[in-house]
Amino acid sequence: MTDFNIKALVMDDVGMHRALTRIAHEIIEKNKGIAGLALVGIRSRGIYLAQWLAGKLQEIEGSSIPVGMLDITFYRDDVALHPRVEARATEIPFDVTDKTIILVDDVLFTGRTVRAALDALMDLGRPARIQLAVMIDRGHRELPVRADYVGKNLPTAVKEKVKVNVVEVDGENSVVIGEEE
Repeated sequence: MTDFNIKALVMDDVGMHRALTRIAHEIIEKNKGIAGLALVGIRSRGIYLAQWLAGKLQEIEGSSIPVGMLDITFYRDDVALHPRVEARATEIPFDVTDKTIILVDDVLFTGRTVRAALDALMDLGRPARIQLAVMIDRGHRELPVRADYVGKNLPTAVKEKVKVNVVEVDGENSVVIGEEE
């Protein structure tokens, strides 16, 4: 985000990894293991969270879980408002049909990103189930969407911004809340 005034640090690196470890245990418990599961990270930071989560699941269960990345650019309902959008590749190296897909994103806000991700995912096949894991749920839903797994519920004002930083993009792992200048 450009011109972003940080008001508070919500989570640091340790807090983020604790939240992902808890989410990993919740996923295993809810699904009775990881057989038949796959993670799909929503571009951009959801991809890194999905990869970290896959690592946590592998540590706990002793076997790997497939991970894909989903670009939702042309599925967004506001794409016409942004004429110069840059689409990136969707890379899902497995068949989604009959799998339980866990969509992973950084922040759940209005629900519109998740709606777009569901549309994009359904174009690739027919999953048995789709679950949603997010690092932050900040409320203010415009669509009837809820996460199955949440790192932290963070009540916010609509004007506030929440940013999940990942070391691969931002040079650090943290969650901050602030306002645009």
